Amino acid sequence: MAADEMIDEKAQASAWFRTLRDEIVAAFEALEDAQVSGPLADSPAGRFEVTETRRKGAEGEDAGGGLMSVMRGGRVFEKVGVNVSTVHGTLGEKAQAAMMARKGLPGMKDDPRFWASGISLVAHMQNPHTPAVHMNTRMFWTPHAWWFGGGSDLNPCIEYDEDTAHFHATQKAFLDPHGEEHYPRLKEWADDYFYIPHRGRARGVGGIFMDDHCTGDWAADFALTQDIGRAFLPAFLPVTEKRRDIAWTEADKDAQLVHRGLYAEYNLVYDRGTKFGLETGHDANAVLMSLPPMAKWI
Repeated sequence: MAADEMIDEKAQASAWFRTLRDEIVAAFEALEDAQVSGPLADSPAGRFEVTETRRKGAEGEDAGGGLMSVMRGGRVFEKVGVNVSTVHGTLGEKAQAAMMARKGLPGMKDDPRFWASGISLVAHMQNPHTPAVHMNTRMFWTPHAWWFGGGSDLNPCIEYDEDTAHFHATQKAFLDPHGEEHYPRLKEWADDYFYIPHRGRARGVGGIFMDDHCTGDWAADFALTQDIGRAFLPAFLPVTEKRRDIAWTEADKDAQLVHRGLYAEYNLVYDRGTKFGLETGHDANAVLMSLPPMAKWI
């Protein structure tokens, strides 16, 4: 499919990301309600605070926006954000140069319009035995090309091999119907992408990731992107339910805070989505929602 205006396809993608957001928000609030034991069981169940975000274009015009949904201080989640947005406008010179270098789109100089829609989620947990997690999926369009991207990865500070195995097995089960070549390729991509060079280590135990995904078959690529999103709750919720009631020590909490420092370093130094969001004028609070509520460095 050529990169024409793709009005119907954009609408379908934007609606899907909002639907996925609603399902995840409901599931996370239900998880808060179900917490009946453990160190914080007597605390109030957490609820999301929802804020509308708006993006302004270069001339101050409306350029789309979305919803920033953040829960703080819950029974299970110390801080979790689930953002969804649909934005449009023109890419600045720096973003154009980056796009041309990565994608080889010389036409960007003559027509630098873009449209992007997606969902982004990061959860930092109360219990150090319960892993932090990240997920995002998105569609990006320019007059010269369109593509999908995203994935999810698990970030435990205290690792359990069975949790890692479940997370990966669930993702593989959702990807295999689209072709058994996808899971190993996207797993390897995640291993490379979520690596912190200056620390010489990964930020977690991996997952799946893709970017610039365009086979030319929009429906097939969209279906793959949807199943990356659908895999998230079945991959993450059972792990959380298994670990959320384990008693923790001060040493466990200290290990969690140090591990969160790694997460913050990665997102501020390397994450492509963070850089793009800030460079294109999106709401800074929404872009930086992924940062943990507390962290420490040795």
